[in-house]
Amino acid sequence: MERILVTGATGHLGSAIITTLLKRISASRISVITRQPDKLADFESKGYKAFLGSYDNIKVLEKAMKGVDTVLLISSGDQGDRMQEHKNVIDAAKKTGVQRIAYTSRSLRERSSLANQLMEEHFQTEDYIKACGMAYTLFRNILYMDTIPQFIGGNLALEHGIYLPAGDGAVAFALRSEIGEAMANVLLAKDTENKIYNFTGNRSYTFYDIASALSELSGNTVNYSNVEENEFKVMMKQRNVPEPVIEKIVNFITDIKHNQEADVYPDMETSLGRKPVSLKEGLRILFGF
Repeated sequence: MERILVTGATGHLGSAIITTLLKRISASRISVITRQPDKLADFESKGYKAFLGSYDNIKVLEKAMKGVDTVLLISSGDQGDRMQEHKNVIDAAKKTGVQRIAYTSRSLRERSSLANQLMEEHFQTEDYIKACGMAYTLFRNILYMDTIPQFIGGNLALEHGIYLPAGDGAVAFALRSEIGEAMANVLLAKDTENKIYNFTGNRSYTFYDIASALSELSGNTVNYSNVEENEFKVMMKQRNVPEPVIEKIVNFITDIKHNQEADVYPDMETSLGRKPVSLKEGLRILFGF
């Protein structure tokens, strides 16, 4: 009986994946790793095989992976040494005889011209996985539609408009919950081939499109202003956003401007068995219209 280990199980993506897994397999066939003691007890009470630990705790990783067929490595945050954390998980999987490792990467057009170098670590992780010798499934996920409110300033954008240096760059946004569902469907399919899936929406959208959709949904006129990068940085400083955070945001937006996330693939629709949620439908959910 196949067992799947989901790392980062308490996050939004991990929760969406587990929700779909439970429709087809029992909790007893799902192992999870969590950093939160209260969540550990909750998982155990529901029948999961749960472990308290992090990507830095190699003993816990190895213990959690014993008897596991597939490990889903949900990418770590960028606060620590992300590459070393990823290597710890991959090495533990190989050492304990895991048959397949899956990884949540990013769907980006061109590795060599990325402005956001944090994204390069996703490709480095892919390279490490391919070199480890285990079977692999790589999920290259598009930027979550769920991040749009953060980028545009939430409900304030409905009153004051959208100000970003993104030009007419487009993103094939998809809801995080649907990406998680599509990933779970692939994991349950037990495909033995090494595969890369690009999970994107069915079309790409600019911030002009986002402004137009919000105008229709809210009944207010929402405009998108393509501001200069320096002007945007000044706006962020006036809001007391820390300099490192500003640089991170600008790099994300620069890649959007250069259409790094504009490519559309059929993989998500195929894995879901239906069309992904459109921009307008997604914004209605996210803003509660």
